[in-house]
Amino acid sequence: MMKLYYGPGACSFVPHAGLEAIKAATGENFEAQSVKLHKGEQQTPEYLALNPLGLVPVLVVDGQPLSQIVAICDYLDRRHPQAGLLPAEPWQRAQAMSTFAWMNNTVHPTFTHIFRPSKFASTEDAQADVRNVAVATFREHLERIQGMAAKAAPFLLGDKFSFVDAYALTFLRWGGLGGIDPASLPVYRAYVERVAAHPAVAAAMAREGINLDTYKPK
Repeated sequence: MMKLYYGPGACSFVPHAGLEAIKAATGENFEAQSVKLHKGEQQTPEYLALNPLGLVPVLVVDGQPLSQIVAICDYLDRRHPQAGLLPAEPWQRAQAMSTFAWMNNTVHPTFTHIFRPSKFASTEDAQADVRNVAVATFREHLERIQGMAAKAAPFLLGDKFSFVDAYALTFLRWGGLGGIDPASLPVYRAYVERVAAHPAVAAAMAREGINLDTYKPK
């Protein structure tokens, strides 16, 4: 049985929702292990033995750990293509992976500058500047995803839920944590509400104990 180590609300939600979709499509179950990031559980010797970088997610298959979200999701799709979590046709798959890679290597790190500005600047003033710039840039990324959501039918890649939908949902939640009101992105929010209603997504959200509404007006 595959085992996923995830942090509630973190990017590990993407393969978590995917595993729920695989379970529904194939009947193959999986084990889910919560890693409480705010308590530093990702820095324990046991976890570092799985991923020396101390990051989630980690997928353990036959006793072997696999890290990095894109690699994990690519593996899951190749193992269970019948779940349809990425397109099978080569060109469509390449386009999907282009979007997925952009989310992972551009949008995601932008939020890291919001959530952990101390990693990028040493003084409080500099950290505040890093965060302010990152919030503005993250907003631009969310607006680009909103443009994609305007063409969703009903999901970003067509009629099937995919990994990129789970990532898009995660980013809107993170935007709320960064002070971006989802009401200011109405098309994006309506699309994410559709994604959240998908049974696999709803199951993963319930296990992680998270909801869509993370925004708190100041």
